[in-house]
Amino acid sequence: MNMPTYDPAAVQPLRDELLTVGFVETPTVADVDTAILGDDDATVLLVVNSVCGCSAGSCRPGISAALQNDHIPDRLITVFAGQEKEALAHIRETYLSAYPPSSPVIALFKGGKIVGLAQRSDIQETDAGGVNIAMRKLFDKYCTAVGPSIPAAVYDALEYTITCGSKIARLDGSQGSC
Repeated sequence: MNMPTYDPAAVQPLRDELLTVGFVETPTVADVDTAILGDDDATVLLVVNSVCGCSAGSCRPGISAALQNDHIPDRLITVFAGQEKEALAHIRETYLSAYPPSSPVIALFKGGKIVGLAQRSDIQETDAGGVNIAMRKLFDKYCTAVGPSIPAAVYDALEYTITCGSKIARLDGSQGSC
């Protein structure tokens, strides 16, 4: 699959949305494997970030809100479609081979095995609030790390919104989405 390469400066704000709430970029195959397989019982949340307006515009704020839950994954990792091509190809071939390629993607691993997945088609059917609720349910079922991912004061100070057409998806999903 030939993925486009996006201007790094143009996608940095999209990267920053996840980095702000605790994600770590995994730009290499070794970084991905170390994060997913590094601890036999760890929970790892992987987000394949994307420029896709509506899906990614629901994914990022929904995940950000979900990470303010009482239980969160042990590790938060991300790759950017169209940027970390080798790492993403490895993820698709090694960890997500049973699923068609998609971006964005949200995958929760426990002990290196996938226990929850939301592909672009799933994310398109909901909004940031729906992503938030679905992820919190997964976190409560599989995760034991104590949340939130960032202090409440930091989260509350986040002012950015994701705009898609005429609708706005705030971090908590309260104002709808595309």
